[in-house]
Amino acid sequence: MLRIRIDLVDAHPPIWRRLDLRSDLTLDVVHQVIQDAFGWEDAHLHRFAVGGSVWDRYAQLFLCPFDVAEGEDEGTPEEQVRLDQVLSEPGDVLRYVYDYGDDWQLTLRLEQTLPTEPGTPPAVCVDGERAAPPEDSRFEYMNDGLAALVDDPDRFNPAEVNERLGRPWYMLRARGLHPRLLELVNMLSLTDDGAELGTRLAALPDEPTRPSDDDLRTALGAHLWFLDQAGGGGIPLTAAGYLRPALVEEAATWIPTMADWIGKANREDLTYPVAAFREALVKKLKLLRKFKGALHLTRAGAAARDRPAVLFDRIAVSIAPPHERGRFTVDADLLVLAYAAVTPGGELPLDRIAAHLTDLGYEHDDGQPVARRDLRLYESTVHHALVNIAEPPSGRRARSQISAVAAALANAALQH
Repeated sequence: MLRIRIDLVDAHPPIWRRLDLRSDLTLDVVHQVIQDAFGWEDAHLHRFAVGGSVWDRYAQLFLCPFDVAEGEDEGTPEEQVRLDQVLSEPGDVLRYVYDYGDDWQLTLRLEQTLPTEPGTPPAVCVDGERAAPPEDSRFEYMNDGLAALVDDPDRFNPAEVNERLGRPWYMLRARGLHPRLLELVNMLSLTDDGAELGTRLAALPDEPTRPSDDDLRTALGAHLWFLDQAGGGGIPLTAAGYLRPALVEEAATWIPTMADWIGKANREDLTYPVAAFREALVKKLKLLRKFKGALHLTRAGAAARDRPAVLFDRIAVSIAPPHERGRFTVDADLLVLAYAAVTPGGELPLDRIAAHLTDLGYEHDDGQPVARRDLRLYESTVHHALVNIAEPPSGRRARSQISAVAAALANAALQH
């Protein structure tokens, strides 16, 4: 553990916090610690620096994701740097700035190293003085002082800081969840409907649990049926490139989303659940490929044939969203996976997920908010993959029902 004093530069009287931080924390986590220690909302850009000011082009800079994407300044992405790589000896200083407009600059000074006990939280506030100025208040702070901005400038309670430092985000970060999901959980924690998502994710086991082979064979029955059919010399297609009618009828008895299908199921072009499932096996999961008028196993498909555990792992990797930011498909897939992971045996709350996406700033070109139907229609949806991991269809059921195996698979996908 590293005991670090963090001072707000040019604060008179001093505004500071003393924290014990795990030495292996990366700087993106340290940024969140600072936000919680000073009661800020992570609503602006930030960066770190050693060897000079945060605005010194000769200093070594550690950049937030936005600055990395912009590429205007040379520096290292903050998530690639550990705290003990920049603070190793007592007296070492790391500089930080939050909100490039207000220019809140802070210094992090290493005071001492401490032994780490088992179960020690990643960050603990042990001391400090005075309230921090609120967001977007630099002008008022410099002109009128802290007393004009807060009711009690001298008030500081380490217990309140430690309550914030105990929020689920830190546990999820240590677990290695998808970095963009962590950002989404952080942002949604400030909303009434989204605050519980992080808590529910944190309650999941640290290591994803793969279901038994028997449970996998049942829930992945449709996938295994297609792989078995293709393994016997290929699945012949019609001249138009569709499954033959007899195979469509048989496939329909395996694909879970056929449970609420009304009408005949003998033409693939008129039986959307069968066509979409088959297309996902080719394009999304890459378990099958088209060759000379038939569907054949890919190398991955051959490896997963009659091996449900291998198939489970393959699907988890295939549906894991890329590590990108600011794309609707990525954010939508992540929220669908997150809610699926915490909803075994229940119905996926598509209305809530759509509302979250609207809160995050997504909307249609005409200004209409995101709707539940959008989560079924957008390209590369994981919703379709998850609802087809269940028992074969038998009577009508909820269209967005999440089986226990689908929930386990969603949890596994989030850690890729």
